[in-house]
Amino acid sequence: MNETLIDDVTIDRRLAQRLKLLRNERGWSLDALAKLSTVSRATLSRLENGEVSPTASVLGKLCAAYGLPMSRLMRMVEDDYEPLVRPDEQTVWHDPSVGFRRRSLSPPAQTLAGEVLECRLDPGAQIVYEAPPRPGLEHHLTLLEGALQVEVNGRVHHLRPGDCLRYQLFGPSAFATPDDTAARYLLFIV
Repeated sequence: MNETLIDDVTIDRRLAQRLKLLRNERGWSLDALAKLSTVSRATLSRLENGEVSPTASVLGKLCAAYGLPMSRLMRMVEDDYEPLVRPDEQTVWHDPSVGFRRRSLSPPAQTLAGEVLECRLDPGAQIVYEAPPRPGLEHHLTLLEGALQVEVNGRVHHLRPGDCLRYQLFGPSAFATPDDTAARYLLFIV
């Protein structure tokens, strides 16, 4: 099955354009955004110019600064809304630096709130988000395969296949897999 509707180069270019537009819409300088996001000015400049691909951690920091979920940012770079999206048309974004892969199962729609993501983390992977994109954002995470440790609101949860963790984000969160086990899970964002 072909996993990407938008190839990596195209999605990185669209992300670069959208990140620059978001910053300009708010009237923020690169220095101001660097302070808000804790991402260096140099990295921000390189991201906005399409010189580097963003990592999940950097996107998380930028989304927190902008007050929007990563799924909303990703929808902003996807095509217009169609109510049905086939598997070979679903957008896949990955961060090879940490072994994270995110497939947007829901049809892209900038005006609709809910979304379903299929996520995969390689063995020994860890993603840390320092702040939620929007305080109170609700997640329902169902582990399909493997093992996953989720830390949210200061509490650590060890998930097994079939477990569903429902939470709201108010502070840092982290996702980690054991060194010898990957994880595949569905994330419902409300």
